Amino acid sequence: MTAAAMPLHGLRVLDLATLFAGPLAATLLGDFGADVIKVEHPSRPDPSRTHGPAKDGIGLWWKLLGRNKRAVTLDLSAPGGRETLLRLAASSDVVIENFRPGTLEKWRLGWEELSTANPRLVLARVTGFGQFGPYAHRPGFGTLAEAMSGFAAVTGEPDAPPTLPPFGLADSIAALTTAYAVMTALAARAATGRGQVVDMAIIEPILTVLGPQPLWYDQLGYVQPRSGNRSRNNAPRNVYRTADGCWVAVSTSAQSVAERVMRLVGRPDLIHEPWFATGSGRADHADVLDEAVGGWIARRSRAEALAAFEKAEAAIAPVYDIRDVMDDPQYRALDTVTEVPDPELGVLRMQNVLFRLSETPGAIRWTGRPHGADTDAVLAELGLSPADITALRSQGAL
Repeated sequence: MTAAAMPLHGLRVLDLATLFAGPLAATLLGDFGADVIKVEHPSRPDPSRTHGPAKDGIGLWWKLLGRNKRAVTLDLSAPGGRETLLRLAASSDVVIENFRPGTLEKWRLGWEELSTANPRLVLARVTGFGQFGPYAHRPGFGTLAEAMSGFAAVTGEPDAPPTLPPFGLADSIAALTTAYAVMTALAARAATGRGQVVDMAIIEPILTVLGPQPLWYDQLGYVQPRSGNRSRNNAPRNVYRTADGCWVAVSTSAQSVAERVMRLVGRPDLIHEPWFATGSGRADHADVLDEAVGGWIARRSRAEALAAFEKAEAAIAPVYDIRDVMDDPQYRALDTVTEVPDPELGVLRMQNVLFRLSETPGAIRWTGRPHGADTDAVLAELGLSPADITALRSQGAL
């Protein structure tokens, strides 16, 4: 698959964002052929370059988040930087930014100036709380969205504190939504010829993912409590420990699967209980069902439990850590974690593109590039001479 054959070839995206929703949205577009230009401050690069573990002083998270992006440096608050950004925007399709509302306007790089430079531009503004409202100017991170959306309140054991995820859940959900929003805006542009602003508040997509909780509260006054690994909608649904000290997860969202599980564990009598006929009825009797399923699994090794459930066409999965993921035959068959050459660290293994297209697949063309590695090349494409670039550097704009 050549770059020219990829579905988003010809689309130029300026990634002005940091940590993590905006940059990840740009990565998703780059994975399918968009020319993503990562714009970083000359002396304050994207913090993801130093987040988490590093090897030989090189941040590993950046290798994933910065893949398929060309890295340039530009101080947007400097006169030369502002003018150069407007020149880049004039030849781009999308700008993704996550500054606090009003910051681009302070630099005279807001929607008025950007759309004047390029009326077809799509500006995706990714912030914690959106562009307006009483919280708009607060600093916002995914952690705050995980707390404010209700996610933390329903996560954890009933008698334990609310639980936050140990990774960027809200940011990642917002990134997926931003990529979808950008493509929607580009589809509208194809019809109207005009760009527009995408206002993405990180507190919102995770609320949608949480399901019908607003409806339940609105219509019934129902507030979902923390229930650990159990579900309020069906049972048995939990993690269970095997005889060899491993853990497996069981789900019975479908009635037929719940019945198969009870036959497998030797409790077909429970199927005939009146409460067993509905998911909520089973959830109200989770103690009984967990005792039956958990006791059966506790007497078997993980391999034995998995094999028995598979034979019975019941839903079960091992609880993996990353070592198991890297060695799993299904993930290997899908090439979910793929090998990518990196000029600094050699061959790396990282998550592949999100989905497979039969005719125009995406690809990881390169890993995260060094800070500012492509500045001269990108500016030369704009028509700047070596002398122009040197002058911008002397002004502190690059």
